[in-house]
Amino acid sequence: ALRALQSHLKELGLSAEKAAACLYSDSKYVVEGMGQWVHGWKDRGWKKADNKAPENLDLWKELDQTAQNFQVLRWIWVRGHSGHPQNERCDQLANQALDESGF
Repeated sequence: ALRALQSHLKELGLSAEKAAACLYSDSKYVVEGMGQWVHGWKDRGWKKADNKAPENLDLWKELDQTAQNFQVLRWIWVRGHSGHPQNERCDQLANQALDESGF
């Protein structure tokens, strides 16, 4: 989503570096990770408090790097499967992509 937004801003002649955005997710893990934990992980050389690397470290690094391209990025958690229209649509698209890929 962040890469798509960044590309869309570029097409409009705008820069993500000057943009403020809100990212909604039904994953508390992602929202808390990006809003609270990632800073500490980076300070400790990408290690958690228990000195182990976070799971899916490559994805965390990629997400962090992409997020750095925005001047302001707010992470907002929404409850999944609770009728939030955009979240329900994202869930439909994710399931469709899984079906089409053979999973």
